[in-house]
Order: sequence, then structure tokens, then C-alpha cells
Amino acid sequence: MTIEKNLTEGEEKKSLSFVEQMVEGDLAAGKNDGRIQTRFPPEPNGYIHIGHAKAICMDFGVAEKFGGICNLRFDDTNPTKENTEYVENIMNDIKWLGFQWGNVYYASDYFEKLWDFAIWLIKKGLAYVDEQTSEQIAEQKGTPTQPGKPSPFRDRPIEENLRLFEQMNTPEAVEGSMVLRAKLDMANPNMHFRDPIIYRIIHIPHHRTGTKWHAYPMYDFAHGQSDYFEGVTHSICTLEFVPHRPLYDKFVDFLQEKDGQQDYRPRQIEFNRLNLTYTVMSKRKLKALVDEGLVSGWDDPRMPTVCGMRRRGYSAQSIRNFIDSIGYTKFDALNDYALLEAAVREDLNKKACRVSAVLNPVKLIITNYPEGKTEELTAINNPENEADGTHTITFSRELWIERDDFMEDAPKKFFRMTPGKEVRLKNAYIIMCTGCKKNEAGEVEEIYAEYDPESKSGMAGADRKVKGTLHWLSTQHCLPAEVRLYDRLFSVENPGADERDFRELLNPESLTVLNNCYVEQYLKEKKPGDFLQFQRIGYFTLDEDSKDGQLVFNKTVGLKDTWAKINK
Repeated sequence: MTIEKNLTEGEEKKSLSFVEQMVEGDLAAGKNDGRIQTRFPPEPNGYIHIGHAKAICMDFGVAEKFGGICNLRFDDTNPTKENTEYVENIMNDIKWLGFQWGNVYYASDYFEKLWDFAIWLIKKGLAYVDEQTSEQIAEQKGTPTQPGKPSPFRDRPIEENLRLFEQMNTPEAVEGSMVLRAKLDMANPNMHFRDPIIYRIIHIPHHRTGTKWHAYPMYDFAHGQSDYFEGVTHSICTLEFVPHRPLYDKFVDFLQEKDGQQDYRPRQIEFNRLNLTYTVMSKRKLKALVDEGLVSGWDDPRMPTVCGMRRRGYSAQSIRNFIDSIGYTKFDALNDYALLEAAVREDLNKKACRVSAVLNPVKLIITNYPEGKTEELTAINNPENEADGTHTITFSRELWIERDDFMEDAPKKFFRMTPGKEVRLKNAYIIMCTGCKKNEAGEVEEIYAEYDPESKSGMAGADRKVKGTLHWLSTQHCLPAEVRLYDRLFSVENPGADERDFRELLNPESLTVLNNCYVEQYLKEKKPGDFLQFQRIGYFTLDEDSKDGQLVFNKTVGLKDTWAKINK
């Protein structure tokens, strides 16, 4: 009993990520009175992508695992790029992924507190107003191996700094004419410590506060302080914030001094970002793709955005499974997109309803099947889940089959339809091809076959072995459809590392639209977001562009990974 218990505890310990182990250690040490409070802090300047989904899984997952709370906080300190559309869509995507926040906060909730903190720093001689240009400030910062040079305004009197700082927050202040800098250490090897800018002038109205403010805090000044104001215990972020951590801690030190307390402080922990092959994760680049019409929108199914993946037919669970499978480390890596598709494929295999669709149709006529006769055959919705039930599909004399499933002069290992050989029509009969008719261009217009009336699936004669099984649709009992086939958005494996303009790297074949397709009548009952498997083709979902009489389907992923074979 004891041995089994210890083994279980050991296995559980081993399964924890290094972040979770650090959190567990803080709990064991009694830090922050045993509280666990995390936050997911997106900037509302775009739609969230799968990289953000990794952070969401970590932030919400840690809180859930250790009985804590995760809040949603919008870091809305830059009104030039932010709006309520992004806020609403971020909320929708988090919910779709299966998470629920404890509270919703905004960095703008703390503008008054941040302003007061900045004034406290000025009065302490720890901040000053600099009237140099951004180019001059950058030049004086030095290099990682050479110390910076102090600003000529670094030692201006406190009262003058206070007056100028108040002036920065007026409509008359000129953007770029002044900034407030923290007075830290111009010789520090960490460049972020060399008198960082903490306030700048912006006159664009804020999506929440309107024109109340004209001076806004920089991210590094607002982020850690917001964590502190909210009572965050673990500020979990990605590796690019490692060099920012000393500054994060320094500002917390100042806040503790200001408040006269030492009992609580948030802890910043960093993990690796999620990078995918044939994908860019830069919101700036993704926004450019949208704004320039290079994709249909933020929810274009080729985009790595959460809403794009949802529209493509990815399940929330498959995304979470993928993120869990690649784990969290302290070094960045480039993950193969095929791993994500494999996770999608594995999850949809359990959930997708199996249906028939013909994307490149050619007519098949069963010459010995009675004209005018039809049969309702039973099709299993999902062999992986009996509870999903069945539906019916109509069989008749004239059918659509895939053009690629017929070859007049076939090689030996071609196990589909060819003259003189038998194949099974799925859920129906065994047929033998007897010939075909071609047009003047030599293209096959019709295929002819005869069926064995005793070979219907479920009958005694159905036991006869044939090597090929084809899907089909009755020409008079199906619906026309548009089918959109998606491929990698970029044609190079790591577009983020390529020196060329990312627009030049777009894959011209990332979208193929097929208009002459047919699907089962059963699919008129489906809605966007339903998971479907077009048998022998791949996984699909109904697109929101669908209208009565014109169904549109998006290909989610193929039944197998064909990309690797094509691109070897």
C-alpha cells in the first residue's frame, strides 16, 4: 500500500512542468499565505493565436491544478492599437478553449495608481522628465558591453520634473516632446535598467477612458505593477521577458517601499514560446495580412489564430492536447505543424460524423439496377462511438464517384474501379466495371458497371472478398457544395527567421476552392463547428459562409499526413 502510494506521488511529481514544480515549492514554503493567483494578460491589439493558447493553458491550468484563481487582465496601455473588438474576441476564444476567468481587469483600471506611483518616484528622485528625441535617448543608452551616457536632463530639480510631468498629461503637450524615465543605472549590463522610459505622450482616445489621459505608462511600468495591485502570486510569461525580470522586481521593490510592507510580492516565471513551422506568430505581421487583404480576415482558416483554427474545424481539446504534448521548457524550439495536425486528427477521429462527399465527380451508372428504384441504406455515424447512432443514405441507379477512383488502364496494384474488376460500394453492393464513355477530348464522362443483388452489405453474399471499397452519392439525392482545401500559409519552414519580406513567403497554393462538389442530403442538418469526416478524404466542417442551397465546407485536416511526403 505504502509502496504504491509513493510510486503514485513520484509519477505525479515527474509529470509536473518545471513551472508547476516552482509553484508547488512556493506553496510548500508558505509564500503569500499559501495563495495561488495567476493572470492571463493579453494586449487587446489583435486576435489571440495558438501561441497565446499555450500561455492560456499554463495560466489557467496552474490556478486550476493548485486550487487558485486566474484572472483575465487586458494590458491596454497603448490606445493607438487597441479596441473593444479585440477585447470581445479574446474573451470568446478563451471560453471556447474551455477556460473561465475569476475576474476581468484592465491595466487602465490602475492609471490613477500608476500616475501616483510615478509622482512618488519623482519625489524620491527616482524619475525625471527627458526632453531629448527618441533617437538621442537610444544613442545614449550605450551597448551591452559599453555603459550608457546620462541624459542632460537626468539631474533636473524635482519640482521641475513634477511640473513637466503634469504638463505631459495635457492636450497641449506635443507627442514625442517629453518622456518620463526611471532614474536607475546607466552603466548596468542589463540594458533595460538604463533609465527606462516609463511614460510617453499619446493623444489618441483610449477605448475605455476616452480623452481623460494624454500620458500613458509603458508596458514594463504597468505590467508588474498591475500584478502587484491585483495580488498576483505568479506572473507566468514567455522567455523574452527574462531580461525584463530584474526591472519587474525593482519596481515591485519600490512599490513595497511606498506601501511600507514586505509580506507579499509576485514572482515572475518564464517558459518557452510556441513556434510552429510554416507559420508566423507576430501579431503585427498577422494584422498586416488581414489589413492588406492577403487573407480573408483574422478568422481565415489558414491563420494561426484561435478563431481561424476554430473556423477550420479544429477542436478546442485537440489544441489543448497538442500544447500538453509539447510541454513547457526553458528554451525556444520550432515545433512541426504536423504534430498539431496529428493531435487534431486523433481527437476528431473520436468525434467526427462519417459522411460521404464527392469532390471531383464522375457519373457511375449501374446498368442492371432497375430504373426509378431507390433504397435507403444505413450508415454508421461514428464507428468509434456507438452512441452517435446512424443515418440513412439513398442508393439509386446513377451515382457520383470520385474521378480518381476510376482508371481505364490500371496498374496491377490499383485496387479501385477498372474494367473487369470488382469493388464494393460502401454500405451497398459489390459491382463490376464493364466500361466507360469518353467525350471528344478523351475525358471519361460516364462509367458503367453491374451490381450483384446478393452482395448488399449485411447479406450472406456480402462475404465475398474484394480489395477496394469506394464511397458514392446518388446523383438525385445529394446536395451541391463548395469545398475549400487549405494548405500551409507560408511556403518556407521558418518564415519568422527568413530575411525576406514575409509577404514574399506566402504559399500561393494555400487555398484551393472546388465548386463542383456533392455531399449527402444529411448534411443540410449540420451547422458550422460540427465535426465531419468525409470518408476516404479527410476531416471537414461547415463554414459560416454557407447559405440555403449553397453549402460551403472547410477541410480541417487529411486522414493522413501527406504534407511530409510531398515536401521531402
